[in-house]
Amino acid sequence: MSHAKTVAGAQVHEARAAAFAHQEGQVGRRSIPPHALESVWRAPDGFAIRRIDWSGRHHDDTPPRGSLLFLPGRADFYEKYLETLDGWHRKGWRVTALDWRWQAGSGRYHRDPRIGGTRGFSSWVKDLANFWASWAAASPGPHVLVGHSMGGHLALRAVAEGRARPDALVLSAPMLGFVTPVPARLQPAFARLMCRIGESARPAWKDGERPGQNQARRGLSLTHDGHRYADELWWRFRRPELNMGPASWDWVRKASESIVRLAEPGFIESVDVPVLTLAARKDALVSWPAIARIAARLPRGEMVEFGREAAHELLREADPVRDHVLAQIDCFLDRVAPSVRLPLTDTPLTDTPRTNAS
Repeated sequence: MSHAKTVAGAQVHEARAAAFAHQEGQVGRRSIPPHALESVWRAPDGFAIRRIDWSGRHHDDTPPRGSLLFLPGRADFYEKYLETLDGWHRKGWRVTALDWRWQAGSGRYHRDPRIGGTRGFSSWVKDLANFWASWAAASPGPHVLVGHSMGGHLALRAVAEGRARPDALVLSAPMLGFVTPVPARLQPAFARLMCRIGESARPAWKDGERPGQNQARRGLSLTHDGHRYADELWWRFRRPELNMGPASWDWVRKASESIVRLAEPGFIESVDVPVLTLAARKDALVSWPAIARIAARLPRGEMVEFGREAAHELLREADPVRDHVLAQIDCFLDRVAPSVRLPLTDTPLTDTPRTNAS
């Protein structure tokens, strides 16, 4: 599908999205809320990583019920989740979402900006650990960590390694295995072979979100809601720096190795915080059996599963599924991270100077 056709497809739904923006009590999916602040967090090595924050204060000056950090997936960006993030803010949470280094508005690893890459998943875990330390110290508890897809993988790994300790962890379709004809036990070796027989920075597939998938099929693997899918295309057109296509073979190799790390005996069993995992049995991108195996090993884990009605992006699904997802998360947090209303303070959202992101 050409770029022109993709943009045209997004514009078809623009009127619907504009109407959504005016619904009472909700935020437009194609605008940054006036009460949210986009800025940059500087990692210890000076790397600029994009973030967005909702303070948690409301018109009646009610103190926040706690703080929530959201981590998106591979090639993802927080603009796709504005309605969900703003919804959590309206329920009393101080909300922050963070880019991953080398994607979205936080730069690239490979020379070709279309290709996703990483120095290693441990680099991302290190970034999360550093950010968590300063963010949790500067924000009221309880502290909740929510990760989608690759973000869920990295959040779980950081907690298992003792690099972050939230009061509750929520995993949305976590990337704990891939949907691929290559057996899981052979995937790391296969990825290493592909890196040896060609340039490791070359794309691992041509288009879409997985090998053999074109743009026309991409939307169906993400969500059944065509309007929400069009929102993503709209943001990519409006902010070209968000555009990213397939991952490199080097990314695939490092992702496979990190998945093996999570599967090590005793590793997941060390996670001693409450964990809610939400996943779809028919997810076309991440492996349902792998998610189910890991979830069953979590000492304080709970799992909510969906059938054919749900695709990969549970937080951006059609309303009947999305409403159920959000209700399950709310119920979980009410039980494991009850509100602790603290007096209002002037505590900043970050302990370092911030610069508005362009």
